[in-house]
Amino acid sequence: MNRIFSGVQPTGNLHLGNYLGAIRNFVGLQNDYECIYCVVDLHAITVWQDPKELVGNTREVTAAFLAAGIDPKGSIIFNQSQVSAHAQLAWIFNCVSRLGWLNRMTQFKEKAGKHRETASVGLYAYPNLMAADIMAYKATHVPVGEDQKQHLELTRDIAQKFNTDFGVEFFPIVEPLIFGEATRVMSLRDGSKKMSKSDPSDQSRITFTDTADEISKKIRRAKTDPEELPSETDGLKERPEAANLVGIYAALSGQTSADVLQEFGGRGFGDFKPALADLAIEKLAPISDEMRKLMADPGHIDAVLADGAERARALTDPILREIHEIVGLISS
Repeated sequence: MNRIFSGVQPTGNLHLGNYLGAIRNFVGLQNDYECIYCVVDLHAITVWQDPKELVGNTREVTAAFLAAGIDPKGSIIFNQSQVSAHAQLAWIFNCVSRLGWLNRMTQFKEKAGKHRETASVGLYAYPNLMAADIMAYKATHVPVGEDQKQHLELTRDIAQKFNTDFGVEFFPIVEPLIFGEATRVMSLRDGSKKMSKSDPSDQSRITFTDTADEISKKIRRAKTDPEELPSETDGLKERPEAANLVGIYAALSGQTSADVLQEFGGRGFGDFKPALADLAIEKLAPISDEMRKLMADPGHIDAVLADGAERARALTDPILREIHEIVGLISS
């Protein structure tokens, strides 16, 4: 069976974009793939994290996985730092990857901005660790959002270079899985910006912990334009806020944007927003309720992570031994 690896950073305020772009898809892949889902806490510390908050956020992401429907017995759920193969292989990949490749990574430029010289080495080398996350399991497929496609291309480049450098066919060339509607969910306050947990406005996103009333208010207040919804998707091209809300409705309902416009085309946002709010509450409220129950029992969450880490190490340990042998590193 093909093997999937993917991860979510524990940086707090999980939102609708995380659900539609990642976690919901994780659930749907379980029947067709061997699935490994990681809370990537080593990635999180590429920028400073409050230690107590990091612990809480790691449990929150785990609770979201479970509440959304990921089966911890059928899939593997763990946090990255409990499996040392990630960090060990990342160093080997630091020695395989090229500076020029990392210099082309746009996410570092976006995150570091004007503070490039004071950014951590970890933030710069983040894509090499991401490649190690995937290749430590010899994963064949990775569900990714549009913003991670460049990092996955780097993973493929590193795998190919490793195979070429050492004259082996060891690492698979991983394939991306990019899903349909609303793979990139935008801010409710600005349709040109991605929905983000770091946005200073809480009104820009719907979070996993929002109540039904809060979800409804945020959608009612979402930025729109004065025009009616068009009947065809071409009419959304110059209307980013309208396109975002239609895409969210389509993703939550399992339809295409064209299907949504067949129903709502010609109608105003006064009709559309209440329908979107009702749909969002229907889909997200049960997950929020279950998350609250899980977060009240941190011991259970920690047990899930420990069990997942043990199963993950059972996969990575023999792979890492083979890598050491190929590279020429003596290991027990």
